[in-house]
Formats: sequence, C-alpha cells, structure tokens
Amino acid sequence: MMKLVLSVLFSMAILFVQAQGIKKADKKYKRGEYEVAIAKYKGKLNSPKHAGKANFKTAEAYRLSNRLKQAIPYYEAAIKNRYKNPISYYYLAFGYKEIGNYEKAESQLNAFIKASKDDDMIELAQNELDNLVQLSEITASKSYFKVKNLKAINTMHAEYSPVYKNGELYFTSNRLSTKVYKATGTGFTDIYKVKTKGARVDTTTLTKLPEIINDVNANNGSITFSPDGKTMVFAKGNTGKRKGAADVNLYISRFRNNMWSEPRILPISKQNAWDSSPAFSRDGRTIYFASNRKNSKAQGGIDLYSARMSSRGRFSKVKNLGTPINTPGDELFPYVADDGKLYFSSTGHPGFGGLDLFVATRKSGEVFVTNLGQPVNTPSDDFGMFLFKADRGFFTSNRPEGRGDDDIYTFVNEDPNLKTVNYFLHGLTLTHDELDSTLILPNVRVSLVDFNDNVLDEMVTDDGGNFNFRVYENENYILMAEKEGQEKQKYYVTRLDYTTIGRSIPQEELTKLVTNITFDTLMYLEPIIINKSIVLQNIYYDFAKWDIRADAAQELDKLVDILYDNPEISIELSSHTDSVDTESYNQRLSQRRAESAVDYIVSAGIDRNRITAKGYGESYPIARNTNPDGTDNPEGRQKNRRTEFKVTKIDKSTTIKESETDTTDDYFNEDKYFEDDDDSDS
Repeated sequence: MMKLVLSVLFSMAILFVQAQGIKKADKKYKRGEYEVAIAKYKGKLNSPKHAGKANFKTAEAYRLSNRLKQAIPYYEAAIKNRYKNPISYYYLAFGYKEIGNYEKAESQLNAFIKASKDDDMIELAQNELDNLVQLSEITASKSYFKVKNLKAINTMHAEYSPVYKNGELYFTSNRLSTKVYKATGTGFTDIYKVKTKGARVDTTTLTKLPEIINDVNANNGSITFSPDGKTMVFAKGNTGKRKGAADVNLYISRFRNNMWSEPRILPISKQNAWDSSPAFSRDGRTIYFASNRKNSKAQGGIDLYSARMSSRGRFSKVKNLGTPINTPGDELFPYVADDGKLYFSSTGHPGFGGLDLFVATRKSGEVFVTNLGQPVNTPSDDFGMFLFKADRGFFTSNRPEGRGDDDIYTFVNEDPNLKTVNYFLHGLTLTHDELDSTLILPNVRVSLVDFNDNVLDEMVTDDGGNFNFRVYENENYILMAEKEGQEKQKYYVTRLDYTTIGRSIPQEELTKLVTNITFDTLMYLEPIIINKSIVLQNIYYDFAKWDIRADAAQELDKLVDILYDNPEISIELSSHTDSVDTESYNQRLSQRRAESAVDYIVSAGIDRNRITAKGYGESYPIARNTNPDGTDNPEGRQKNRRTEFKVTKIDKSTTIKESETDTTDDYFNEDKYFEDDDDSDS
C-alpha cells in the first residue's frame, strides 16, 4: 500500500513539475523570448499530457522568430498528437512552401479549410491556393537576371539590407555581436559600411558605424539615406523595454561637423507597433517604411506606408500604400529606384515561398505588381533590393547555397528592353499685380492629384516659384496650388488640368539606358480682392430665356471648383444684359438668369448661404451698345451680356480642408524633427 501511495505521489510530482515547466515556457513565449521558450518546450515534447501543446508552441516560436523551415517537424508532431488548433495546417503549408514542396503545401491548405471555422482565415488559405496556381506562370516568364553571392563580405552570420551611397556599401550584420537576442538565439545586429566600386568591395575598409548609431543594447536594423547623404533613418529595437516585436522604431540622425548626431525616434513610429525597413524616395521628400500598426486601412500582417515631408519641413501624411501593393500577408523592405518603380518583398503576392521580391510599376494611372522571378526569387526569403545602376544592384537572400544565415547577393539585369524614360513636370507659380504685370509667386503649396482625388505628391515652391514632380506617361493629372503663409493678401486656390497622354517617347526610339524628359507649365494664382468683378467667359443663354445650357454649365463648373477649393469666400453672382427691350424687362431677365446660375451651383453641392444672386439688367454696361452714330454695336452688346462674380466676404475662421491622410507630422529640419505629434491613423 505504501509503495502505491509513493508511486502516486511521485507521478503527481512529475505532473506538477511538467506543468510548471510548461508555464515557465509560456511566460518566456509571451515575452517574445522565443529561443528561451523553445528550449523549455523541447523538454516536454514527449510528455503524454503536453506533447501536442509543446510541439505547437515550439513551432510557433520558430515561426515568430522568422525560422519557419525549422518549425516544420514540430507542426507535424502537433498534428500527429492531435493538437486541436487547425492553424497548424495553415502554417505548416507555408513551411512546406519555403522548402519548395508545393504539393504538400496545397494539401495542408485544403486540410486547414476543411478543419477551420474561421471564415477570414479560410479566405486567406484560399487566396494562397490561388497564389500556388500562378507559380507555373511566374516560372515560365523569361528572366534576364544574373545573380552572384557577394562572398567578400558574407559570413556564416547574417548580412542583409544593402544600401549603396557615395562609393560605400552599408549593410546590417550580427557577425561580431557578443550579446544574444533572446527571440532568435543569435547575436544583436549592427550597421556596417565598406568602400566599394559597384560590386567590387575593398574589405580592408570594413567598419562598424560609430557607437552613437550602433546601440549595444539593441538590434540596429535597416538603414536609408536622404539624397544628399546628410540624413540617416534606420530601424532600432528589441531593447527589452516592451514585449515582443513592438519594440522596433525608426530613428533619425543628421551628419553635422563631420559626425552623426544622437539618433532620435521619429514620431511617425507608433508605440506598440513594429516599424522598420525605411527607404527615402529619390527626391528625399517621401519616406517609405513597413509597419504592423493597426488602423482601418491596414490590409493585414505588415503593410507598406509612406510619409511625406510637409511645407514646414516635417514628415506628414502617413499613408497606407493600399492595394494592389499591400496584401493580407506581409510587405516589407520598400525601395524606390531612380525610374520611380517601387521594389519590395512580400509573402502575400504569388511567390515561390517565404519573402519574394516584387516590383510595382505605374502605367496609365494603374499600378501593376510583378514577381521578379527566378533566379532572384527562391523558396527561401529574398528581400532588400537596392540598385546602384539602372541594370544592377544588391539584394538579400537566405537560400541554402549561401554562406550561412542571410547573405548579400549582387545582380545584373540584361533585359534588352530595360531602357526607361523618366518624366518630370517643372512648373512656375505666378500672379498679377495691380498693373496686370506678371510676378513670381513663391511659397505656394502645389499638389499633384489624380482624377480620383488621390494626392500623389506635393511640395512648396521656392523663392523662384519653382515646383517639380515625377509624372508618368499616358496619365491625366490635376495641379492644385494654394499660397502658404499668413500674408494679408489672399490668393485663390487654383487648379490646372495637365496630361501626359500622347507625349511619351516610343521604346524603339530610346538610345540610352535612362532618358530624362522634363515638361514645363505655368500656374497663375490671382489675388482675392473684395468686390472686384470677374467675368465668367462663355456663359450664354437662349434668347429671352434663363435655362442653363450645356456650354454654360461647363463654365459654371469652373466656378463650382473655385468655391469648393476656396471655402472661406462668399460671392455675389450677377447677370447683365444689353439694352435691347425695356429696362424693367432686362432687370427681371437678368435676375432670373442669376438665380438660375446660383441654383445650378447649389445643385453641385455648394452652400446657398455663400452665394447671392443679383440681376443688374442693362444698368452697368462695360461697352457701348450702339456706336456714336446711333448704329448697332453687336460686339459691345455681346460684352454687356455677361455673367460675373465678385467676392463679398472672406471668412477668416474657415480653414481649407486638409487631406484625411495628413495625420502625422515628423520634424525633418534641424532640431525641430525631435518634437512629437499625434498620428490619428490608429
């Protein structure tokens, strides 16, 4: 009896120890210390009670620390031990995909769809099945890429995120780290640089960036530079201050007095979010980055975002890039090439497995996403592309034939049709003075808008009134111009239609690898002067009638735009006649015509309280109705039959509506960029 009691007590003690072991593993798992958790879970893999959970959690820990291939046998064991969560099938499918076993991946996705009751996840699984179907088409596409391992700098450790600037190659590596990152069991990463001529690396110049950049207590990640090389933005995190991957943010540093300044966090980074892999646009006015922040426009997983520099030198207008770039999967490592194409990596678009490299190209107002194909992409992770010339550059991959973990590769694109044209639009903002002389108008905010009212780019003109935008062939645009500042003189917000349709250069006429074409335009912003009458041209009515004709409606639409773009103004809309018929008749006719015009404008959505209809009949001619000899003057009568408007009031309390995406201001000008501002995109 005593032996039986001791045996029972011993068994209970074992179960208690095992339960405590699982709890300790769970605690490390929740803290994001996946490597530590894995070691603890592995002690319970064969436990009769905990085998299913221990194997599943081990697999999840590998997956969440970006080691999905290593997770495969543990997902398999979790399923074998009848672990109840069907998500094992889903992630096991992606594991099989990363080793190129697409048949097994398809089988596991179908098993997940059959077992799951989560409609959203079932939809994701079905999308991935659709992606697998497209692999044969991607494989069949001809590739002109040649790739080569950059053995001169790669080691058995991780080297990734190459960036080329002024004859130096910057990259991230954990090659010399002495501190272990508990999520992966590998060393913390630092940023390095080495002198290079293209892909010819001088390894004797290899060095780490100074300690002011490389924080010994953090992972120092992907880096980007402004075009002048004087501003650096990079990712840094995993310091242990916050749990899991949320402790990753973007930091900024300026090169002053031959050294980098103390990095400060960019306010576009969000607490409790992973913000990383930054990249400047080619003009330095936009920064792109990846984030898993939660908001109404997030597509799922990690998405790509942009933030534009405002007129005050701040990053503003944080914007989710949306579809077709972002997917329910992960999109990371954006890079904008000199030709305006956006390169990025994704797990959500049709690919070979893991992260694949894609390029987004804008054509005739639409964005098309293309897989770069083999040999750039493999079933492994392929990411972090950077072009140092139009046909060659660097990228990162952890493909099995590499030297260790992530390696940097070089590539050459030998596509015979690679020749490209960059189109730019240069403009001047002008105005007129009291003598109708033309003057330069500086400090004007000009926005490039598509016909779906999406702001594509914007900037403030310099002292010479200059603005410059990248534009694309076969597209229609609207240019919106608004005077910045608080000057006493107000100017009308002005719009101008612009098109590149019919102005592109045929591919067969290109002689150089890259051709730059600049178009020119002028934008006039007229001063708002109270009670100054402005004639609306081509507002015609049928004889003795006041109905709005189609040709008159086109002209009134322009006034609708003025009122919409300038919500602070109220106007009087007046109608005038010539002297044909009686004075009282002309008065009534002009009033009806003015009221008819106002009704049309109100029907277009303008508040009636902002417009007063006034008919003046023949009271205010601007030309003679008859000649001095008493004969009729048709030209004069036509000038007198006119419709005018004049501003009667400027409501200074009314502000022009900002874009709904103008949610975050990030100072990017001297020390001002260290101030914080809210991001309402949460």
